[in-house]
Amino acid sequence: MATDNTSTAASGYVQPEIDVQALTEVLDGEYAEIRDLVRTNLVTYASVLEEADELGVDAFRERVRELVVEMAATGQTGMGFPSKYGGGGDIGASIAAFETLAFGDLSVLVKVGVQFGLFGGAILHLGTERHHDAYLPDLITGQLMGCFAMTETGHGSNVQALGTLARYDAAGQEFVITTHGDQARKDYIGNAARHAELAVVFAQLEVGGKSEGVHAFVVPIRVGGEVAPGVRIEDDGRKMGLNGVDNGRIWFDGVRVPREALLNRFADVTTEGVYESSIENPDRRFFTMLGTLVQGRVSVGGAGVNAAKVALAIATKYAVRRRQFQAISDAEEQLLLDYGMHQRRLLPLIARTYALHFAQDVVRTQLHEVFSGIKDDAHARRQLESRAAGTKALGTWHATRVVQECREACGGAGYLTVNRFAALKCDSDIFTTFEGDNHVLLQLVAKGLLTHYASEFEDLDQLGMVRYVTSLAVETVIEKTSVHKLLERVRDLLPGGDEWDQEAGLLDSEYQLAMLRYREEHMLAGAARRLKRGIDQKRNPGVVFSQVQDHVIAVAHAHVERLVLEAFVDKVRALPESGNKVALGLLCDLFALSTIEADRAWFMEHGRLTIQRSKAISREVNDLCRKVRPLAEGLVDAWGIPPEMLRATDLVG
Repeated sequence: MATDNTSTAASGYVQPEIDVQALTEVLDGEYAEIRDLVRTNLVTYASVLEEADELGVDAFRERVRELVVEMAATGQTGMGFPSKYGGGGDIGASIAAFETLAFGDLSVLVKVGVQFGLFGGAILHLGTERHHDAYLPDLITGQLMGCFAMTETGHGSNVQALGTLARYDAAGQEFVITTHGDQARKDYIGNAARHAELAVVFAQLEVGGKSEGVHAFVVPIRVGGEVAPGVRIEDDGRKMGLNGVDNGRIWFDGVRVPREALLNRFADVTTEGVYESSIENPDRRFFTMLGTLVQGRVSVGGAGVNAAKVALAIATKYAVRRRQFQAISDAEEQLLLDYGMHQRRLLPLIARTYALHFAQDVVRTQLHEVFSGIKDDAHARRQLESRAAGTKALGTWHATRVVQECREACGGAGYLTVNRFAALKCDSDIFTTFEGDNHVLLQLVAKGLLTHYASEFEDLDQLGMVRYVTSLAVETVIEKTSVHKLLERVRDLLPGGDEWDQEAGLLDSEYQLAMLRYREEHMLAGAARRLKRGIDQKRNPGVVFSQVQDHVIAVAHAHVERLVLEAFVDKVRALPESGNKVALGLLCDLFALSTIEADRAWFMEHGRLTIQRSKAISREVNDLCRKVRPLAEGLVDAWGIPPEMLRATDLVG
């Protein structure tokens, strides 16, 4: 991504100057105002970072609840709800607010997510006007606390197999909610152990003796502060982190709720006991219902990226202050960030964080367009679901990796609770699991790739998808990915033909994109070919898929990395000429080449990387790290993390 600004005849390179405030404006984008409101609130309530360490579990849970209600009063948490109920009427702004809140205590973040994202989002997106009128005004202010009771002890990711039963009693015009065994108990439910009055309960609906699949119901679980009749609640106890959130287990023993308790946007039961739905296919109905809840995945992915920013800001600021060993001068020890290995550890992670930030911008925009009706068609929704799943997976894995690397990069000082690494490590670790296990989410991405997002396949379960892909449609996949003509197809993927990528400039973004596109296409063709071979051998489709599963996950991972690089390249190209554009260009190159370098074995195995070129890429990554080194502190400052959120004055100055 080199530009004319980066080179002179004399030295070949001129170090760009970063305008930190202008770069913050680029990063904040159209939601600068809401992000600044959240930053102000974070500073106002900064004491919660100390309280998380000092208070007992019960007291800290109460403190977190107080903060959530106080923040709600500023309008920060209600941005995604309709203005007629007291919200801000802007889905994109609600995601931007949530992302920014991740700079602070993550128990507060998750409590906000449970109350306004999961519980509130289910009422908003699965309910109709009668539910909106009844619940949204008090829900938005935090006066009515609720929980989202989907997950069961025995059924995590497999929501279609939930064991909780909601049987319709036509005589009483009520639904009877029952937990059948401990495997069907609702588990790990945020807000359940202490604060929720209502639960949105996902259960198998049975009408007239016939199962109609999973539906959602509004069920009171506390009345006047006491657990409701027929409901049993148990505290999940201390967790690895997020102990300001009261996770619990819920059992239902014949709990009766009125017919109107069914969240009936997609299906309803008449007073006579007749089931009705505008979506005839039960599987499609189920996936349509779950698709409305994609907001949670978009939120968690963005929160993971911002948690990574906090860790990197601390580690980078420490590395430009802390000296170790007299490596160059006899008079003074050398700064940590002047060591090549330290640059290698931190600077590619900063580059990847910027890349994921811009990828998150894309998925947030898609979410806003779909849920605001700007691009609300079936294809746009499926693309959103796939992109949200993939970005969430890569963003949260990145957070886990970054926090660990940054903790180690701060040595013994990084192990002190005061510097936030302990809290970040314990509180963000669950991000890789909740709102969908990352490996399961990447299977969702792969399903979209293998079926080309065609509408008739959204109702397929995993077995159905395997049978589809491996029967008639695998021919379409092979034709599209040109398995039989892969070498000829290189000319389409690599501008300039089969040898072009051996001579193209490493800093040419077209080369970088072509390499990631080639990897994705080749892997996709290989997965389809393996699936087809298994079915041609008359083997069980489930067994075939299980044996190819690692390949399928790799396809999805490669696809999302390609989307992330495209988002970064597009962002840099769109910026006006400036020092900031040059600096972001360096980061974009560093992200692209370090990504290729990390998978160099694959590229070499598949003839796209010679030994000499592989070595050249490593040299270029080292050179880019040296160029980014003087810019590092400005790059992390541009994230706009309030200094109060970094806490560790001994580390960061």
